[in-house]
Amino acid sequence: MPEPELPNVPELLKLAVRSLGGKERRNQLTMASAVAHSIETGEHLAVQAGTGTGKSLAYLVPSARHAIQSGRTVVVSTATIALQRQLVDRDMPRLADALAPALGRRPHFAILKGRNNYLCMNKIHTGMARDDPPEEELFDAFAVSRLGREVQRLTKWSSDTETGDRDDLVPGVSDQAWRQVSVSARECLGKSRCPVGEDCFAERARAEAAQVDVVVTNHAMLAIDAISGIAVLPEHDVVVVDEAHELVDRVTGVATAELAASAISAAARRCVKLVGERDVDRLQAASEGWADLLEQMPAGRWEALPDGVGSALAAVRDAAWSLRTAIGPSKPGMASADPEAAAARNAALSAVEDVHDSAVRVLTAFDEPDPAKRKDVVWLSIEDNRGQVRRVVRMAPLSVGGLLRSSLFAESTVVLTSATLTVGGSFDGLAANWGLPPESSSRSDTATATGKEAPSDASSLHWNSLDVGSPFDHAKSGIMYVARHLPPPGRDGLSPAFLDEIAELVTAAGGRTLGLFSSMRAAKAAAEAMRERLDVPIVCQGDDATGTLVRQFTEDEPTTLFGTLSLWQGVDVPGPSLSLVILDRIPFPRPDDPLLVARQRAVDSRGGNGFLAVAANHAALLLAQGVGRLLRSVDDKGVVAVLDSRLATARYGGYLRASLPPFWETTDPTVVRQALARISASRPPS
Repeated sequence: MPEPELPNVPELLKLAVRSLGGKERRNQLTMASAVAHSIETGEHLAVQAGTGTGKSLAYLVPSARHAIQSGRTVVVSTATIALQRQLVDRDMPRLADALAPALGRRPHFAILKGRNNYLCMNKIHTGMARDDPPEEELFDAFAVSRLGREVQRLTKWSSDTETGDRDDLVPGVSDQAWRQVSVSARECLGKSRCPVGEDCFAERARAEAAQVDVVVTNHAMLAIDAISGIAVLPEHDVVVVDEAHELVDRVTGVATAELAASAISAAARRCVKLVGERDVDRLQAASEGWADLLEQMPAGRWEALPDGVGSALAAVRDAAWSLRTAIGPSKPGMASADPEAAAARNAALSAVEDVHDSAVRVLTAFDEPDPAKRKDVVWLSIEDNRGQVRRVVRMAPLSVGGLLRSSLFAESTVVLTSATLTVGGSFDGLAANWGLPPESSSRSDTATATGKEAPSDASSLHWNSLDVGSPFDHAKSGIMYVARHLPPPGRDGLSPAFLDEIAELVTAAGGRTLGLFSSMRAAKAAAEAMRERLDVPIVCQGDDATGTLVRQFTEDEPTTLFGTLSLWQGVDVPGPSLSLVILDRIPFPRPDDPLLVARQRAVDSRGGNGFLAVAANHAALLLAQGVGRLLRSVDDKGVVAVLDSRLATARYGGYLRASLPPFWETTDPTVVRQALARISASRPPS
């Protein structure tokens, strides 16, 4: 069948914008044209598109056109549930209606999540939805516990829900309760062997996703698809990665494993009814040996296997493999004859295999003598959760670039987009982490989004980059103020000079302030101090649910909101409620973060600048995200105040500022307070 002749992307975009009641934007058209060019040529594309560009439409329009014209699926991946929901509940339904007449039919779309986001009906029907694994002495109290009540509610909900999707349950339940009614991919019996496989919510979601034009998923699913070697996503030839600045961290998270004594012991308990006591006792003893050894060790990164660790891990590895062998292969007809036993067996096998694989991963992590060439970084973490100390060994990949290069970029045409992709004015920082070669010196023609000579390396990966800018006039709408006169931030909390500066700025702004702090301790200390000094309402993250606090901040103009990391990226408050964004310090990663330190040293060993490539890049991206909270609509005006003098005085300050929007810059506190007072006076009465 010949491919249907469809309107081109600019025509479709114009139709979509007009149908949705929006305004045509040059930046949006440039991006949409670049995405269409990338899909047509197969050349990967990185697009930086500032807030207000309308980047969702800019990639959805060419994606929908390609899917209908070619009959192939396009995968759109996001980092946050909020954006997934915005795409599926708002953007895509309206866009599908708008484009249907021009495309000949309405584009179909679906959302796809990991299997553990859906109810497992087999687990519910077989009565396995209970604490996992239960302590015998607590079992009698299970039915009246909070966990028990939540599981009962979930069991009842399973008869009413059409999707089995956790996000559709309002109000939600604890993670512990949800684990009682869901399974991981490894624990699942599989559709063909499960007695309720035909009614499986996860399978229905996958089947629906396989039939649609555009599938919305998340970065974790992309990682699972790449790491596991099992196709969890439908066949596709184009992937759009939104919030692409988060891609490396999300893939790293999925590829990180851990080994704690409690997990080893739990795996042993799962096998009690499946094998002989001797095999179970062997793994239990190995668990106790592992716990005793970790008790004697300090937290931190392992440069080599510490004394005694090799033999302890070998005992865990061998005991886990012995249990796996004792459990044996699945017998034909087991799942249909005794689904509860089959599910218990799968859960036990999954737990034992995780323990075995993690032990092997640590044991082999140091086979390569050069730390810069090792696949994994290994460290011991000591965590205190409400008085309960937990010691756990973690393994994370030193780099995910090779994985992304071979399993993502080599398989599909990839479009990566975000409001913050350039670091120090270049795409190279993130490109290296994605596994792409450095940029060539020539640049894209922003009028046509073509004409850039694509770089190449031994892998023959070609990619293009484009910064479509922003619809905001940053120099006229905002001021970047760096408090150069303040001392560099220390470890002893906020000094009196910092608190004085915050109080003067918030007073000049009349409230209307979003304070972004590098730690919850600093945010709470600032909130307490400002409540004593100021008359405006001060709320702090943790006082209530974050969504409730942001709503109060949005609806009550004088309110000031202080918070930490999630607010750096998760707050969208256009209008008069936000005139001032305060950042207490440059958000460098912790200097004792074992993974980032290892990555930094690996860059140094290759002759690069590890500090700039890792720590400064991390800080620059997060700084840009925080600064981006200020202007959310073309009518917004305000000030970003950075209370870290190093942004003006340190050698790396210019590198960080090159990653930020082109605000008008000053270090004069008087000028800034006067500007804030003028903005506050110009606001109409609430």
